[in-house]
Amino acid sequence: MAKMHKNELEVDEYLVHKLLKSQFPHWADLPLEAVISSGTDNALFRLGSKYVVRLPRIDWATESINKEYEWVPKISQFLKVPISEPLFKGNPDKSYPWPWIIAKWNEGHNPDFEIRDEYELLAQDLAYFLNELHEIKLAANAPSSRRGIPLKELDAHTRKAISKLEGEIDIQRVTFLWNQLLNVPVWNKNPVWVHGDFLPGNILVQNNRLSAVIDFSDVGIGDPACDLIIAWSLFKLHSRKVFKNNLENIDDNTWERGRGWALSIALIMLPYYKNTNPILVSLAKRMIENVLYI
Repeated sequence: MAKMHKNELEVDEYLVHKLLKSQFPHWADLPLEAVISSGTDNALFRLGSKYVVRLPRIDWATESINKEYEWVPKISQFLKVPISEPLFKGNPDKSYPWPWIIAKWNEGHNPDFEIRDEYELLAQDLAYFLNELHEIKLAANAPSSRRGIPLKELDAHTRKAISKLEGEIDIQRVTFLWNQLLNVPVWNKNPVWVHGDFLPGNILVQNNRLSAVIDFSDVGIGDPACDLIIAWSLFKLHSRKVFKNNLENIDDNTWERGRGWALSIALIMLPYYKNTNPILVSLAKRMIENVLYI
């Protein structure tokens, strides 16, 4: 995959092996293989059969490493579904400037968009996972999620993205809907734990059932609406309803804000990754279509 960001580092197996040999020599001889991923912030390498190495590609992705290393193991104790729990943290050195992590490897694959209502049970699984996550009571010194914020804080970036999509989407309809969603009442309860990037690329399935949730870069507390984006990025109408009906403590306003998050994220992704990440471009187009018409 082509580089997706300005100032993105080249991260390859040679570099990872060098870091392992220097900092974790007892693992340096384990098989190492790059993991093909549509993810944009981190390069992934499977290490042996039990681990995955995650290294930021770009400077802004480094902020989450310390947060994940501290908080994800604590969160995992409250969740039935396996998650990408970090086990060890690597340090910057002369060959690589940022911290990085070794996490548990979770089996499964990213799901494709639903074709024939085959994800009814998966929709329940994902709702149950979010119910557990949103009920976690670890509050002292909890970090805020950059995605657990009011929609109005996305307005400038969203409108800028819309202006770049003239001729590619229905600008008038998108703008009208975005204006409507901005007026949905804000979250007025205590902030809850959120994943923050709950897209198909960050969930793993086996036999159309949830097997793991990965990449907690945006984990923190805030408005749970941001976690509802999976409804428009994965499901057709029936499974989307199943998902919604199995969520707890998600009222109609929160659902509509989730729709706003799905629209905003898709609009921002589409022009940014237009020439570098065809998987995310396809996903963004699907999300916009689902939010607008289904």
